[in-house]
Amino acid sequence: MLDRKFLRENQELVTRAVALKNESVDIDAYYSKDSERRKALQEMETLQAEANKANRAISDKKKAGEDASDAIVAMKEVSAKVKSLKAVATELEADVETLYLRIPNIPHDSAPEGGEENNETVRTWGEPAEYDFEVKPHWEIGEDLGVFHPDRASRMSGSGFSVLSGGAARLERALINWFLDMHLEQGYTEFNIPYLANRAAMTGTGQLPKLEDDMYQAGDDELFLIPTAEVTMTNVHMKETLNLSDLPLKYTAFSPCFRREAGAAGRDTRGLVRMHQFNKVEMVKFVDPETSWDELESLTANAEELLQKLNLPYRVLSLATGDLSFAAAKCYDLEVYSAGVKTWLEVSSCSTFLDFQARRAGIRFKGEGRKGFVHTINGSGLALPRVLVAIMENYQTADGRIRIPEVLMPYMGGAEFIQ
Repeated sequence: MLDRKFLRENQELVTRAVALKNESVDIDAYYSKDSERRKALQEMETLQAEANKANRAISDKKKAGEDASDAIVAMKEVSAKVKSLKAVATELEADVETLYLRIPNIPHDSAPEGGEENNETVRTWGEPAEYDFEVKPHWEIGEDLGVFHPDRASRMSGSGFSVLSGGAARLERALINWFLDMHLEQGYTEFNIPYLANRAAMTGTGQLPKLEDDMYQAGDDELFLIPTAEVTMTNVHMKETLNLSDLPLKYTAFSPCFRREAGAAGRDTRGLVRMHQFNKVEMVKFVDPETSWDELESLTANAEELLQKLNLPYRVLSLATGDLSFAAAKCYDLEVYSAGVKTWLEVSSCSTFLDFQARRAGIRFKGEGRKGFVHTINGSGLALPRVLVAIMENYQTADGRIRIPEVLMPYMGGAEFIQ
């Protein structure tokens, strides 16, 4: 969330940010109700001063043996007004808080303005391979090899779920283990985190209240299945004050991810591109605000290194304001090219939230004569199963097998092919 004083002093900037991000919050209502709330509180303070003065007058008259009935009547009238204003202020504060939690982060000036079509390509790596045979999409390859089972997944769970077996299941596990090992080499600390989070944790990272309808909820316990390990890894430090000398803190964790909304209706309904449940390895950083932008670049480079070692062609996009998430100030999307579906697939979003999440979750720092809220940064390193899709399609052979990337062979028992 944004500091309330900042909101008051930057109404035009905030109103423009809401428009740039295409958010639905009624920002005018926020400012109107907040103004009314502050006016009620000021009137309360004035009346409370009158009440204190009346109390002293009553006390003085009683000590002097004088009749204090008029002062007592006046005191009761003032007290009634204070009580009424307090009720009004409390009601307004509830309205303000509801709107406050729906105000998005301010996009950074470097983010292109506009919607998805205005995302800017920052750089590319590698070139899509050329094949001397007709390439197949991953679902055909998987079914031919007997390692994809879409009908079985659909019968037990519906659309947006998968059943993998044999080499495909092992390849995904190999990717997860390799991702984690790579992040350890990059200086991250591995975490094993809960896959269920409470409302406070989901609010802290910005999923609630905006995205509540997209979340799977265990209603009896007021817990939510996490949409990403970002939620519980970030909230490892909920309501804590970190030592500035310990920053940056770099964490990584594997988790399944659960999202009720798996993408636009009717798009990518075949295969593994859009799923309600998928696996992901996540990176999270807690950083000194003074080094925040450099830390975003280094986290993005960490994710890129994985794609380079897998020899998968990719591009890095700087997201336009209308494509940024609610909580992000800036985001780089990493998109890998997949030969079978002939498109670019997002496999990582590397975002900086500045102090937006830290304010919501109460994560502070202090040290060297400074104190404040940390900055948080995160990104997928990487999201599955789209990396699995890209490997299957880009590493397919003319005889229907799948070559295994060299870096994954030790994790696959030395095998060179899935067949």
